[in-house]
Amino acid sequence: MKKINEYKKIAALAIPRLTLGWFCLLGGIVLLFLLSLYIYQVNAETSEKYSVQNSEERMASISEENNSLKISSAQTASLDNIAQAIGGLEFEKTDKVYYIQIMDTQVVTK
Repeated sequence: MKKINEYKKIAALAIPRLTLGWFCLLGGIVLLFLLSLYIYQVNAETSEKYSVQNSEERMASISEENNSLKISSAQTASLDNIAQAIGGLEFEKTDKVYYIQIMDTQVVTK
């Protein structure tokens, strides 16, 4: 009897044998998992590439707009345009400028 109990203990610790059916099922599940993981990674990488491409295109268009705004700003701020704008405001040209000088010792009262 002692030998039978020892055999049962050893049998309980033994690794169960996988049959061909269980091996194929387990392999199929692992294969499907890896395939779905691959599809997810390819999809994520493709999305990132399109996002980067769209950002680069947007950056190029903003850069072109920035350059045109710099040119427009330089043309607007030129002295010829400022002189024309001042002429349209009906300012009068002064010949001589007189400054009022106030002494520190003087006090103004009413």
